[in-house]
Amino acid sequence: MSGLQRRMSRLGRGAAAIVAGVVLALLAPAVAHADQVRDLEYWLNDYGFTQAWATSKGAGVKVAVIDTGVDGSVPDLTGVVVGGADVSGVGAANGQKPLGDGDSANHGTWVGSLLSGRGTGPDSGVLGAAPQSSILTASVALGEAAGSVSSDDQIANAMRWAVDHGARVINMSLTRNTLDWPTSWDDAFQYAFSHDVVIVAAAGNRGSGTTEVGAPATIPGVLTVAGVDRQGKASFDASSQGITIGVSAPSEQLVGANPGGGYVQWAGTSGAAPLVSGAVALVRAAHPELKAADVIERIIKTARPVPGPVPSPIYGYGLLDAAAAVNADVPHVTANPMGDLTEWIRIHRRAQSQAVPAPGGGPVTTSTPQSLAPERSVRVEQLLWPQWSALTTFWMPFSLIAGFIALVALGGVGAWRHFRRTPRRG
Repeated sequence: MSGLQRRMSRLGRGAAAIVAGVVLALLAPAVAHADQVRDLEYWLNDYGFTQAWATSKGAGVKVAVIDTGVDGSVPDLTGVVVGGADVSGVGAANGQKPLGDGDSANHGTWVGSLLSGRGTGPDSGVLGAAPQSSILTASVALGEAAGSVSSDDQIANAMRWAVDHGARVINMSLTRNTLDWPTSWDDAFQYAFSHDVVIVAAAGNRGSGTTEVGAPATIPGVLTVAGVDRQGKASFDASSQGITIGVSAPSEQLVGANPGGGYVQWAGTSGAAPLVSGAVALVRAAHPELKAADVIERIIKTARPVPGPVPSPIYGYGLLDAAAAVNADVPHVTANPMGDLTEWIRIHRRAQSQAVPAPGGGPVTTSTPQSLAPERSVRVEQLLWPQWSALTTFWMPFSLIAGFIALVALGGVGAWRHFRRTPRRG
């Protein structure tokens, strides 16, 4: 073998190793390991949760999740669910049976794990925003899954049950898709506010048809949460807009625990809301003397600013900063910065009572509550191991292109070396 041939052989082996290295580097994330799910939780560091945990992890704070039911048997939620009830008439008495079809039934457990998950080990499983908080689950059956109890009454009953069982925070990842709400909610929400409870509601998802926030996110006094992508920009599909938005939090590439085992990655303000509810729980645990109005003030006034007016109908007061909400010095307030439901009722319900009544004498309602449909949900194991569609649409074409480039590179380098060493005549 000539010197040039030996050099070409070594070069070929080197180029092949480089190509293999590129392919292996791209394939490496597909290999599952113990903390793969934990690695997906980018918001824990990016939004100040891990820093806040040095002060508070939410111990002693009960958060009510009014949703499709939180399955407390999930390993990530072991010991988290401390009470429950079903207000639908079709669920389990403890409120832990997932209600609905497919992903809709799993919705409440995803929300609960993002809020209070404790993982499955020191570095594995879903760790919630407030991992030492506890959950009260009130299962509701909305839409096609609704039972004999009307959807509106389910929400009102769930609200009262949560307050009576010690909730200091209530998470509502659902919507009516209308600006208005039934009068039965007036009393239920006032009951919660009068007991110093912070109510957090999701703004809704444009991808599911909610282009403008609807109740309960429009109710004065409620802390409404919009959604942003991983870069902190307003999410197009997994958020909506409205003048009642208080703060923004991640609503894309979220991960939650599934009833029955496994994990799912999903998108939607349904997931942004429990992150904010978790931050509220951290504040309430760190500052138990604070009233709900001061807690909400901390959340919105410590939010990281974004370009544009403040508050804005897209971001509210900015991006959630859990560490600042827990640790910053924030002046005391005497009124809920998100509004006063009692005053709203005094003004607007009086006007409605003077209007022409609806047929039958009942209130005019145009919609009923429904769970916020998750956007782009996919089981996490599909992210950890390439599926056949991924192999055929990406990896095979990538390998062919990479191989072709390697051959062209070998030919070019070989030709350059050959002509460089050819003796000149003259």
